[in-house]
This record gives sequence, structure tokens and C-alpha cells, in this order.
Amino acid sequence: MRRFSVALALICLLSLLATPAFSGIKVGNPQVGQAAPSFRLQDQNGHWRTPADYHGRWLVLYFYPKDFTPGCTTEVCAFRDNIAKLRQAGADVVGVSLDDVKSHEEFAAKYHVPFPLLSDANRQVAINYGVLTSAVGFHFAKRTTFLIDPNGNIAKIYREVDPEKNSAEVLSDLTTLKKAFH
Repeated sequence: MRRFSVALALICLLSLLATPAFSGIKVGNPQVGQAAPSFRLQDQNGHWRTPADYHGRWLVLYFYPKDFTPGCTTEVCAFRDNIAKLRQAGADVVGVSLDDVKSHEEFAAKYHVPFPLLSDANRQVAINYGVLTSAVGFHFAKRTTFLIDPNGNIAKIYREVDPEKNSAEVLSDLTTLKKAFH
């Protein structure tokens, strides 16, 4: 049992050392009021997407760990179910994970996702947004949502996201933030 505990501790330490913060990779830490980091990623249909595609509109950019997992499925379905209200409020929704385009294509088809799911397979966007993490050697994006204003600045960051409630929180905050936006 002691050997197992030591081995597990070693695996966790090595996993931690492999994260960007310990590997010399500069990790982003965007803040409210700052320009949102740029990206160029493919969606589930193979189309390239950039922030310029959403200029002049609010953008809900949500990061999630993995296609087809329970929490991620709950979250994508909640955004799907609120998409009409979000669009009516002037916002577009985009999901991002480290999964590849094919996985996103299958995930979007199975759950009838009406918005882009972007593949950050090289992890750079997750690094730039400060959401890349790992556990036991597996890298994934932390469940985090960024609400970006029509000028491309971060209006709000949701770090402790409840996958079931995230889309409703964003919708509620969007109404308030739009009033304060010039």
C-alpha cells in the first residue's frame, strides 16, 4: 500500500511539473476589462473561427474539459436550450475544448448543438486564456466561461462553473452588462 501511495504521489508531482506553469510556457491570465486573447481554431464542421467573426456582438466563449462526459454534456445542452434567448440578447455562443474536430463533429451531431465547438488540440488557446490544466498526465481545459463584449474586451469571467446553471447565469448577467455597456 505504501508503494502505491508513493507511486501515486510521484505521478501527481510529474503531472504538475508537466503543466504550463512549471514547464516554462507562458500562461495567460486575462482579466475583466482587458482585450480577449485572439485565436484561430476549427469548429466541428472544419470552418476556421476567429474573434473577428463575432466583432460587434457579445460572445460567450466557454471552455469545457471533454466531449461526451456528463458535466460537459449537461453544459452543452443547457447552452443549446438557451441559444434562442442568448441570440435574442445579442450574444453568440462558442464552446472550446482540447478534443479534435472529429470528436466535436460527433458530439455536436449527437446533441444537436447549434453553435460552434472549437478544437484547441494544440492547447495554445487554453494556455492563452489561463485554463489549461492536467491531472495524472491528461491535459484538459478547466470549465471556465468568458463573456466578451462587442469591442472584444472581457466583460465577465466565470471560474467556478456549474454546468447546469452556467448558461442561465450568463444570460442574466448579459442583460445587466448590456445596460452598462456604452
